[in-house]
This record gives sequence, structure tokens and C-alpha cells, in this order.
Amino acid sequence: IKLFVCSRSRLCSLSVSFQACQSEKHFGQYYTLPSAHVRTVFPHGLPMRYKQQVKTFNEACMMVRPPALEVISSLKKTDNSKPAVRYLFYGLKGSGKTMTLCHTIHFCYTQGWLVLHVPDAHLWVKNCKELLPSSFNSSRYDQPLQATEWLRNFRITNEPFLSKIKTKQRYVWTKRESTEEGSTLGELVDQGITRVKTSSDVVGAVMKELRLQSGQPESDFRLAVAVDGVNALWGRSTIRKMNNTAVDPEELTLVYNLRKLMKNDWTGGAIITTLAQTGAVYTSKYSYLPKELLGEGFDSMDPFIPVSVPNYSEKEFESCYLYYMDRHWLQYPHSRTEDGKKELIFLSNRNPSMLERICGFH
Repeated sequence: IKLFVCSRSRLCSLSVSFQACQSEKHFGQYYTLPSAHVRTVFPHGLPMRYKQQVKTFNEACMMVRPPALEVISSLKKTDNSKPAVRYLFYGLKGSGKTMTLCHTIHFCYTQGWLVLHVPDAHLWVKNCKELLPSSFNSSRYDQPLQATEWLRNFRITNEPFLSKIKTKQRYVWTKRESTEEGSTLGELVDQGITRVKTSSDVVGAVMKELRLQSGQPESDFRLAVAVDGVNALWGRSTIRKMNNTAVDPEELTLVYNLRKLMKNDWTGGAIITTLAQTGAVYTSKYSYLPKELLGEGFDSMDPFIPVSVPNYSEKEFESCYLYYMDRHWLQYPHSRTEDGKKELIFLSNRNPSMLERICGFH
């Protein structure tokens, strides 16, 4: 596959393979994702404002940044016989943690990994449209709409694996419905999509099968578990029960099963996560360090490799600035001058999200 590293205007434009793109010499440059990859790898997970930018520019470009390459370099050396390594992107709000995670996910996809992506963990602990008592465990609650949506997106991203992976045990859903041992993963996923009431338990079964089979001699896949806003799994929920008491995140079937996947008691893959202030309900909006946002989840995630995602460096800012100019995103003549550029640096403090918003008005 050929992807394009794009450093517009005064920066040279390179055409390289995606694998070759992952090196320090390409820091600050852009590469273009094929439109087919955007639809397949990211049916969900891309930030809303980035999706609007993709629609406006008619292309999906990602900047090659040091935090992503640090993790990618480590993933290239992954020992499938060892427990999954946990990576944690953290940084100030708007510094690009989600986009860094997406960059890493795209790398895993191009290398043939099975990608299990949970794009907004905090949405699983916010007010949901439908909350039902679990038919499998009376002490837990199902979220069938969220589970069904997640299964649909999982199927889109991992279509090639659905017919290859076989279940290792039998699952009984109702008196009349069951998924037999040896069924394909696709049949298991379809069960949750067509029978919405069982979707939450099907998500748990999918996660269990992948966790048990990953890294085994008979398995021919590597598993990338990617969770945006992982701290929400140990935070406080805003969902209410019938008696108006708060639901504990662990009482939610989806969260309960995802927490088990966060344990590195399985092999043949990696756990790549981010911290998100939006997923940290009832915490200070200025908190961003792992200890502050993970809370009691810090011990559950330990040991992990923390990877800081800072604001743009001078080189990264220059590259983004040139890219916006080349795309005619900067309309005012003053913004295209040296003084205008200095004003953008001052107003945004080189924060990627703030810079994008400010440039939208210039």
C-alpha cells in the first residue's frame, strides 16, 4: 500500500510506503489515509471536528508525531509470547491524544492486527437511552443500543477475521437461541446485532474469545485493544437506576467486560489507551496526569508505559500552519503574514485543538 507523506508548500512532499513513513525523519510531516481506510478503520473514533475537516479538505491527513512513533516503534518489537503491554497517552486537553491513538490504530490495521477499538469509553457511563437488567447476571445492567452500535463497527473494521476465528465454547442466550462451539466470530457478532437484547453479553463473549485465543499457537492474529478515555472505566457514572441511585461502572456489563480486557493476563497483542478529561466525571478540568485521572484505576492499569502527548513543537506548528495555508483554510491576508503567524502562536499556545478552532475563524 502506498501512502503519501505531505509537507505542503515549502516542505517537501514525499511518496513512501506506510511502514517507511514511521521514522524520526518524518516528524511533523503529514501522510494521507486512503478513503477506504477511513471508512473501514474508523467507522467510529475520529474526533467530530477532524471529520468535518476531512469533509472540507476532501482528504484525511494525519501528522507524524513523536508520541505515536514511540508506541509504534515498541509495537514493532512486540513479543507475542509475553503479556500484552499497556500504553497510556496523556496530556493537556486538545493536545492530540485521540489523533495519536488513531495514528497508532491505523498502523496496527495496516500490519494486519485485529483492532478492538472503543472510541469513547465515557459514553458507556453517561446517560444512556436504554438501560436493562442483565438476563445473565441480575447484579449488572445491559446497554443494548451502545452494544449493538459497537458490534456493527467492530464488524466493519475486522471483516477478514470474522470467518477465520472460531469460538472455543458454547454460548446460550435464551431457551431457544445459542451459539455453538466452533461457530465463526462473525456468527457471534451477528447474534448481537440481530438480537439486540443479547448484544451486551455478545460483546462480552467477543472480548472473552479474543482474550483467550490471542497469542495462542493455533491463532494467526495479533490483537490491538484501543480505548479512548480509559479512565472512565474507574470513574463515576451519571447513569441512574430506577430508585435514582447512581449505577457503579462495574455494574454495567460493557464496562465489566472491558475492564477484564484491560488486564494484561493475555498474550499476543497490546493495550493502547488514552486519558480524557471528558471521561473524568466530577474531577478538575485542569487534571491530566495518569494518577489524577485514573484514580483507583491506576493500580488496575499498573504497570503501564506512560506516553506524554505535548502541544505542537515549533516544527509541528510550522507544518500545520503551512498545511492550513495550502488548503486555503487561512482566509484573512494578515493571518498569512509573519505577524499573523505569531498571533496564532500566542492565541493557541501551539495547542492543536485550539489552533484548529482559531484558524477556522481566520
